[in-house]
Amino acid sequence: MKIVLISGLSGSGKSVALKLLEDLGYYCVDNLPIKLLPDLVAYHAESSEVTQLGISIDIRSRIDIKEAQTQIQALREQGHEVEILFLEAEEGVLVRRFSETRRSHPLSGQTLTLLESLQQEKIWLFPLREAAYCIDTSKMNAQQLRHTVQQWLKHERQGLLVILESFGFKYGVPTNVDFLFDMRSLPNPYYDTELRPFNGMDKPIQDYLGNQPAVQEMINDIGNFMSRWLPQMQVESRSYVTIGIGCTGGQHRSVYVVEKLAERLQGHYELLVRHRQLNRLAER
Repeated sequence: MKIVLISGLSGSGKSVALKLLEDLGYYCVDNLPIKLLPDLVAYHAESSEVTQLGISIDIRSRIDIKEAQTQIQALREQGHEVEILFLEAEEGVLVRRFSETRRSHPLSGQTLTLLESLQQEKIWLFPLREAAYCIDTSKMNAQQLRHTVQQWLKHERQGLLVILESFGFKYGVPTNVDFLFDMRSLPNPYYDTELRPFNGMDKPIQDYLGNQPAVQEMINDIGNFMSRWLPQMQVESRSYVTIGIGCTGGQHRSVYVVEKLAERLQGHYELLVRHRQLNRLAER
């Protein structure tokens, strides 16, 4: 049975993700107490009518993270395919979302403010984040989140999934990256008015950056780093690794470098390529 566990911070979009799973044919349960997870899986495994489960587990049920980790491992040992999706967003974004909806945080009360509740929730849940595929929804609307989750679900993960993400530093650094590389020291096509309208996936930019020795050295250095350390992460049973490649605006250098790194990794790992500022996500 395929089981997708959705967790994350309150206000980050878990309901949107769970509704998508339901639309895709998953049997979905919201806010399941973790103690009931084995019984729910066993019940549906016996009936054989349900082959895909989508389950939201979060702070509302005061989840015991150690117990959750133990149960997830037990389900995998029983032969079930268990995937974990963790949604998060910047504190300021979460505060604004709560203010707009006038909802109260599950941890809020007489002693904790909204911001303190969010910070406490992050501390509580983040051990689960380490084993999960993470999505930062700070700059996503509901449709973009649905698209991102749907693309992730399409991957048949036999081994390590490598996510390559380009972004612009001027718009903020992604919070869900495992490794981050800065391309702002490389020659910038933005200052050529003829090249400025294009992005790193267009031939004029590719030709320009392809002829810059420093750009090729950077790609080689990052490629060598990944060749050295990604196999070790796979040995340690990591499911996902996210590599952030940033430049000033996230349009030219970072996009080009991500595309070239994806070419190097093609055929060696499952790949997911994101271009945050271009609002594009592609399977490889």
